[in-house]
Amino acid sequence: MHSQRIYMRQWQENPIREILAGAVATFALIPEVIAFSFTAGVDPAVGLYASFVISIIIAVFGGRPAMISAAAGSVALVAAPLVRDYGVEYLFAAGLLAGAIQILFGVARLSTLLRYVSNSVRTGFVNALAILIFAAQLPHILNAGAAGYAVMAAGLAIIYLVPRLTTIIPSPLICVIVLTFACWAIGLDVPRVSELGRLPEGLPVFALPDVPVDLTLLGIIVTPAIAIAMVGLLESLMTAGVVDDQTGTPSDKNAEARGLGLANVGASLFGGIAGCGMIGQTISNVKYGGRGRLSTMAAGVVLLGLMTVVGDLVAAVPVAALVAIMIMVSIDTFDWGSLARLRATPRLSNLVMLATVAVTVTTHDLSLGVLAGVLLSGVFFAAKVSRMQRITRDGDTYFVEGQVFFASADAFVEAFDPLAHDGPVTIDLSGANIWDITAAQAVAKVQDRFARHDLPVHVVGMHGLPGVTLRI
Repeated sequence: MHSQRIYMRQWQENPIREILAGAVATFALIPEVIAFSFTAGVDPAVGLYASFVISIIIAVFGGRPAMISAAAGSVALVAAPLVRDYGVEYLFAAGLLAGAIQILFGVARLSTLLRYVSNSVRTGFVNALAILIFAAQLPHILNAGAAGYAVMAAGLAIIYLVPRLTTIIPSPLICVIVLTFACWAIGLDVPRVSELGRLPEGLPVFALPDVPVDLTLLGIIVTPAIAIAMVGLLESLMTAGVVDDQTGTPSDKNAEARGLGLANVGASLFGGIAGCGMIGQTISNVKYGGRGRLSTMAAGVVLLGLMTVVGDLVAAVPVAALVAIMIMVSIDTFDWGSLARLRATPRLSNLVMLATVAVTVTTHDLSLGVLAGVLLSGVFFAAKVSRMQRITRDGDTYFVEGQVFFASADAFVEAFDPLAHDGPVTIDLSGANIWDITAAQAVAKVQDRFARHDLPVHVVGMHGLPGVTLRI
């Protein structure tokens, strides 16, 4: 009953604010989704339909209120080779399988694995996304011309100055309305949204993927589906964690995984590409007051409404106005405080953060960047813990304290010198933890060393790894 009350409250809080925040997120979605559609090699309508369906389903079933999910660049990068080699119908089939994998991930409650992602990796993830968001605008910025630069400058001025006068209507929404009208009124020749690709002309239609259902199909889509599922989960759960931090509220990561899976199944059945959480648009939504599920649904509903009901007006929006919004999103996404903390933060933590940024920006692959950061964090952690081992000697007795595992096993073995003894030796492990089979084998290796010199060894106090048989 308590959870039901919380769920209903997530729909009811401040509807006007939620809808307006969702509308701002919609305008931040349009250029990104169209750009990502081209990246994936599909028509822009495929990405826009997906964004509508994903927003509706994730709003109802997701575990992180106020998070914006849609067709995303990380998924598009994975999907592009599949579309190029086999066609868009195979992409829809892969999306169905990816959604099923994500549902199983949530049902199995595997989202707790996110706890192994350090704050340094999360910071690098956010900063890399900010850089990629800005980088995606560079083609528009570099080719804008004098008129385009003027529109961008005016857009940024509106975005940052209007909040000093009023915050009732989000300034990015004012930016789009004012600049669209101004460019139309004076006949300014600047690129419009209509030039980015064909927009949807109606509601999405339900249809199963038009592919032969056999083992050949499974062989084609299984690898891309797993990649789409894992990349989508990673980006969504990381984005949910960022929103948790920004709003000071918890979220159900397993429910988010299940909701994302359902959303991707739905998107694939309505002719859309699979998607995931979008951190730039989510931060925009939260920045302008989005806190509940209504803002998430509003982003999808407003998106489809703009495309199908007033599509001609949306087509007339200057691309430079949308670029101004995305520049604002990239600036707000970047954790500028992380630069100031570089001098106070441990060097290894800084290296993890910078490596995450470097790999992500270089490869344009969020999963590779986070994977590099997690692996580097693990290596540094293992190295640090391996130094938490102390071996002292009192006559023929060795006292071992600390952690003995794969990273400290060699140092453990080298600490024992058979040539320094001429009688029985005792190894006291009461103050140590034997963590893995490598550590247990290290103890056995020490016994063998002494045995070769006909020195008996008595091991006492060994604990930490049950079921290991030593020669005592």
